[in-house]
Amino acid sequence: MTTPQDRGRFDGYDVLSQVPTWDVVTQGVVLRRLGPPAPLRFFTEAEGAVARQLLDRLLAQDDDPRIDVLADIDSRLALGVTDGWHYEDLPHDGQAWRDSLSALDDASREQVGTGFATAGRGEQMRLVQAVQDAIGGDWRGLPAKHLWSLWTRYACAAFYAHPWAWNEIGFGGPAYPRGYKNIGPGRREPWERPERDPRDPVPWSEKVEQARREHLDRLGGDR
Repeated sequence: MTTPQDRGRFDGYDVLSQVPTWDVVTQGVVLRRLGPPAPLRFFTEAEGAVARQLLDRLLAQDDDPRIDVLADIDSRLALGVTDGWHYEDLPHDGQAWRDSLSALDDASREQVGTGFATAGRGEQMRLVQAVQDAIGGDWRGLPAKHLWSLWTRYACAAFYAHPWAWNEIGFGGPAYPRGYKNIGPGRREPWERPERDPRDPVPWSEKVEQARREHLDRLGGDR
């Protein structure tokens, strides 16, 4: 089995073992996600270089194996497959992506002296953090809260559509036509695996985030 950066909570679980239980159309849709990424059709190469680094920072994909979420987002925008709405204070999604990537690259050149795609990982993190810290106001003329939603909404949708991410979270993939027969808390299907550590990771992550912010406050907010 493969998980992003070889991190997972379900030892030995591989959703691809279920491929024979899916219909032919579903097999084709899912297995295409494992193939080489298609060339960019919406983003320019320069925009794609910025977007790729931004998405890696948002998803904490610092090492291989990585899920190439950029290819999925680029394809969606090229085909106009959006969520069917956009924020009133942002342009349509495609233009909002272009504008925000340009703004991020400009911020990097001003503050770091190089474009975002070639900035150091720590510098990239500080630049991205500035957008989150501006939530409630504007970041370089863009509504930070809605921009952050745009970025993370597209990033997470692409990430969790990939079989490697399903392995990481123990998701069984498409249930049609296989279905489920062991319904109820603590009951597993024959192909499922128990969690290595069943404790809820959310409270721990909240503690880490709180400690990080307290530390930054003691440093005077320097990120």
